[in-house]
Amino acid sequence: MDRRKVLKSLSLIPLAGAAAAIPNEANAQQKQKKDSWTPKKQVIRRSNSGGNTNPTVSAPAANGTKPAVPASVLSGCIRSGHLLFLSGIGGWYAERRAEPGDIKVQIRSALDTMKEVLEGAGSSMANVLKVHMTVAEPNKNIAPLNEAYRGYFPDPPPVRSYTGCGVDQMGRDGILVQIDCIAYVD
Repeated sequence: MDRRKVLKSLSLIPLAGAAAAIPNEANAQQKQKKDSWTPKKQVIRRSNSGGNTNPTVSAPAANGTKPAVPASVLSGCIRSGHLLFLSGIGGWYAERRAEPGDIKVQIRSALDTMKEVLEGAGSSMANVLKVHMTVAEPNKNIAPLNEAYRGYFPDPPPVRSYTGCGVDQMGRDGILVQIDCIAYVD
């Protein structure tokens, strides 16, 4: 047994010498490159709401003119490498449809918008990898939501998660679902 220990320790000596031979300057340059990396991202679509979901909130007026449009605080779709990141798409927007509708109407509306954005970015529903939803009153709404959700994604469907909340926590009256996703794009 002592002989094995001696042989093992001898085999590590050349490796230790090789590691010491790497110049510290090269290590510093590699560390600097690693520390300064930032993701490459390209805005594919601006947010529909500009991040301001409350129509009564606006930027202060300048010199008595009409109020300035608030700066967007989020993007609707960002591309980074071969991935697309879509921000939350609500199930109802008053400027698109007069009535909010039920959960089935809202999930179809949100998924149709998702499909439109993905195709506009060069991808498709077949390339969706992950979906996340916020669902108002999930005990009541998840079963009908699933019924309407079927058929939007070919096999294998994307992974999916959801968060439940009360209707008063959706950000605007009438919204029952918000959905976002991560998708692959060539």
